[in-house]
Amino acid sequence: MPLLPHRRCRLRPRLPALRPCVFALCWAFAAHAAAGLSCDEATQLALAQAPSLLAQQQALAGARAAAPAAATLPDPRLIVGVDNLPVSGADRWSLSRDFMTMQRIGLMQDVPNRAKREARAAGAQARIDRETALLVVARLLVQREAALAWSGAYFAQRRLAQFDALDTENRLLQDTQGARIAAGRAQPAEHTLARQEALALADRRDDALRDVAKARSALARWVGARATEALAGEPPALAVQADTVRAGLHRHAELLPYAAMQAQANAEASEADAEQRGDWAWELVYSKRGPQYGDMVSMQLTFDLPWQKSQRQLPQLAAKRQEALRIESEREDAVRRHRDEVEGQLAELAALDAQAARLLANGQPLAAERVALAMASYQAGRGDLASVLGARREAVETLLRAIELDAQRSALRIRLNSLIAE
Repeated sequence: MPLLPHRRCRLRPRLPALRPCVFALCWAFAAHAAAGLSCDEATQLALAQAPSLLAQQQALAGARAAAPAAATLPDPRLIVGVDNLPVSGADRWSLSRDFMTMQRIGLMQDVPNRAKREARAAGAQARIDRETALLVVARLLVQREAALAWSGAYFAQRRLAQFDALDTENRLLQDTQGARIAAGRAQPAEHTLARQEALALADRRDDALRDVAKARSALARWVGARATEALAGEPPALAVQADTVRAGLHRHAELLPYAAMQAQANAEASEADAEQRGDWAWELVYSKRGPQYGDMVSMQLTFDLPWQKSQRQLPQLAAKRQEALRIESEREDAVRRHRDEVEGQLAELAALDAQAARLLANGQPLAAERVALAMASYQAGRGDLASVLGARREAVETLLRAIELDAQRSALRIRLNSLIAE
């Protein structure tokens, strides 16, 4: 019993010492939540929890687990039997009275030829290399898709923000309509026109909300529950050098598995070629006879005789060699296809960059100037509300076009920077 007060006295002084740690942890968690989800965090989360990566890692683990068995000899076979058992006469069904009757137990081992075993080992290693390459490609794909999903959510949010600002402007415009109509500076129909414009903006805003929800759903596939957080930062500012992209095209991510696939096809062709040499097997048998006779040991070697090569082994070898040629042709087709895709993406990016620069330098200032002039004329009583709404609608479309150009450019830059798998 004296120990209980002593234990409580030892615990009490520690509690105040823990409070700063608890407060620090809470502050760190709150700061992290306030910071939001950045593009880098989204890609790291996707790499940590993507099921496709887990599936490919399991495929690689399976290939590695199966590799040791590739060049291993087949399991031996147990031989159990009876030789020369009489079935008639005085000694019928006797295992010991006839000197020729023997109970046999033995072991038999098939031995594939060395070339075949080496080809199987090479094929197993090629499968490991292929699954490793596919894992690298899968990681790159997850990074790219997560970055694209984050970028899509970012620009969808930017489009929605434009409609939030327009809603505020439209409410202010409607609030001033009553006074202007009462003063004779506006027609009553203009108030109806402003309300119609508000309805059109509400429809556009609903579309923007839908796009945000869809973009967040796409992001949730990669980051889970954190897709509902505010987004922190901007899309990565990725540089694209056309000459560098073209020079690295031979290292395109989707070309990475072809080397291992070619090696696997060559290994299978080597195994088919080794079939022409045939395999062999050994057999060792212990034979037990009656007590009045001596026991015996037998040993036997057997050899395959591939005497129908033109009908069996050679056709299989030709098929495997054609498979290797098919893979090489498929790789060349992939190279040409990716070259065409990359050239198209580079041309698209160049056009988008030019359009975005022109819109920023001229399009947006002109749209803003038109709105200002229309509003000045309207406030001075020399213009009508339709001109103001038309100018503002054009300015909205210009802003949305700029955001759309930025979204397309960002997506293309992410794709062009995700071509090479190191």
